Amino acid sequence: MDELIDILDDKGNYTGKTCLKSEAHKHGYFHNTVHIWIYTTDKKILLQKRAPTKKVFPNLWDISVAGHIGAREIIEEAALREIEEEIGFSISKDKLIKIGNRKHQVSHANGIQDNEFHHVFATKLTVPLSDLTIQESEVSDIALYPLETLKNTKNLENVLLPRFHNYYCSVYDKICELL
Repeated sequence: MDELIDILDDKGNYTGKTCLKSEAHKHGYFHNTVHIWIYTTDKKILLQKRAPTKKVFPNLWDISVAGHIGAREIIEEAALREIEEEIGFSISKDKLIKIGNRKHQVSHANGIQDNEFHHVFATKLTVPLSDLTIQESEVSDIALYPLETLKNTKNLENVLLPRFHNYYCSVYDKICELL
């Protein structure tokens, strides 16, 4: 879905300008996104398999929930919206724990330039996996993996992309602090 988003400068400051997400990706404009890592008390992490129609990283296992923040949308509200949309999990704002910010710049072979500031959150899964409903246009599957999956990305059997190893390790450390 092509949505209107805020344009940021390379330090993460709002410029007062907006554009469509497709334009931001075409021109490499910086913009905000949310990453929400959902964990269980028995040291599991919820991962989603991206839909095959996704323009970036199709069919790959990824963050529990992630998405773009709409223009003038409050960051935490975007996180709650994305969780509800992608996996049908409703939580209150006080269950959302901010665990970091991350500047991310990746040029994809298809021409998409992801220049993003990730607002990274964690929250506990409080319902059975079977109660979740995936948004098929975004997600093709969800599964619980051992939390150690986040720090073992160099292992060939690991499902996550090894190029983001340091990021995954930092998420692992923050979640361990919450357990």
